[in-house]
Amino acid sequence: MSRSLIQRISPFFIARIKQNHKLLRSSYYSSSSSALHEASSESPSPSLDDIHMTDNCIKRMKELRASEESTKEKMLRLSVETGGCSGFQYVFDLDDKINSDDRVFEREGVKFVVDDISYDFVKGATVDYVEELIRSAFQVTTNPSAVGGCSCKSSFMVKQ
Repeated sequence: MSRSLIQRISPFFIARIKQNHKLLRSSYYSSSSSALHEASSESPSPSLDDIHMTDNCIKRMKELRASEESTKEKMLRLSVETGGCSGFQYVFDLDDKINSDDRVFEREGVKFVVDDISYDFVKGATVDYVEELIRSAFQVTTNPSAVGGCSCKSSFMVKQ
């Protein structure tokens, strides 16, 4: 019984993954945005497309940087990958380098980095640091590019 169920739903998942991969690739090739975009807290009028960090996010990043023994300054990196229960998933990492295709957003000395492909999926999003009973993590709490997602807020569906 379970084998036949797997055989029936496998083509659906394969097709969904291929569709998401096409969306990511087409987004990359159609992106005509600049290679490096600096947005800082000194900017008089922040853009609606900027990635916003909450006070909790800033506070946690400062705590992480203070506890690091490294001399290199760590930045929070967000990338979007295919997968998750809704089609795309958010991936957070601490990074110490900026690539040529990155966009850098800064607030109160904390830098947030997003590559150009992922940026198209998270324009105008808000990133928070959330502490819950079962986990503590960085999360995208609002994303204007998403139409839905899972309850754990680690994956989402994009507007078509």
